Amino acid sequence: MPWSMISWMNSCQMAADWKLLLDGIYCSKIPLLQMRYSAPLHISENSNESVGLPGRVFLEKVTEWTPEVSIIWQHVTHTFFSCKNRNLSTVKDLAVKNLKKRSVHTKTGRLEDKVALITGAASGIGKATATEFINNGAKVVLADLQDELGQQTASELGPNAAFISCNVTQESDVSAAVDYTVSKYGQLDIMFNNVGISGHTPPSIVDLNLADFDRVMNINTRGAITGVKHASRVMIPRRHGCILCTASITGILGGLAPASYSVSKFAVLGIVKSVAAELSKYGIRVNCISPFAIPTPFVMDEMVMMFPGVDPSKLMAMVHGSGELEGATCEAQDIAKAALYLASDDAKYVSGHNLVVDGGFTSFKHLKFPTPEVQIK
Repeated sequence: MPWSMISWMNSCQMAADWKLLLDGIYCSKIPLLQMRYSAPLHISENSNESVGLPGRVFLEKVTEWTPEVSIIWQHVTHTFFSCKNRNLSTVKDLAVKNLKKRSVHTKTGRLEDKVALITGAASGIGKATATEFINNGAKVVLADLQDELGQQTASELGPNAAFISCNVTQESDVSAAVDYTVSKYGQLDIMFNNVGISGHTPPSIVDLNLADFDRVMNINTRGAITGVKHASRVMIPRRHGCILCTASITGILGGLAPASYSVSKFAVLGIVKSVAAELSKYGIRVNCISPFAIPTPFVMDEMVMMFPGVDPSKLMAMVHGSGELEGATCEAQDIAKAALYLASDDAKYVSGHNLVVDGGFTSFKHLKFPTPEVQIK
């Protein structure tokens, strides 16, 4: 309990009213408000000791004085002392009413007290995931090469977001991002290696520039394993942690993207399987997510190059229209929710898994038999 509140109680001249208030909360039979004291409290009539010895013992034994309990307590006490007719029934009614009111608006986040580091978090899937994590109680460090946009995103997400500039092709940057997270928040529970590029490489292997191939692999694959390495460095001593990577459906089926991007994402799946095997003995889970195409800046930049001059809204419709699942489209928020599941205790026994979010796209291929009217050659 905040000492200012204890002081306020001590300075209160209405000892009898305090006794009535605390007895009423006890009689409300609501564990959240009973807060572990086992009998109605005796309040001393001495105005200088308006919280008597049993009351002080109660205050010292409170072990779960959470913000939620504090808010309910303040609502009940404030309203109680504003009432003219103070009795046990009044207190019980106030306690129940305030508890119900708070339970509607207060939800414990699935990542309460967790700390996450997300690469490529200034926009797209990374930003959506950072938002989802923060909304579920986590503190998040956003790592990105886009300094201005990253700072803007962190500011937009509020006090539980921080930004650090990070180029994942530089191991020192990734190491520094991990160290910054631990230094700022005292721990690292979740590492999401999300950053990636398409590379704008040509569709034909014949035209592949190997320097461009190296660049894609450097960011998408080497960047991911660098994040895994340095997250493991701080997670292994704690014997706890969750590492996620963004893979792709292009790492499941060939022909969906140029070779360099597909190869880089096939490699991410290999990283996850391999590292999950090693880190399982430390209680660290390693998983990845393979999204379908989403009209994020990443994908839209590629679409503009493939279809120059086409209206952006039409390009977006093309991306959404390429799926198989009728009535739904894949959005960044869907990947964020998948990451939330894998990062939370709901997935406490899930490791080495590739969670495919593609509306069934990679699960089947239709046989296209020619109709009888078509001549078969």
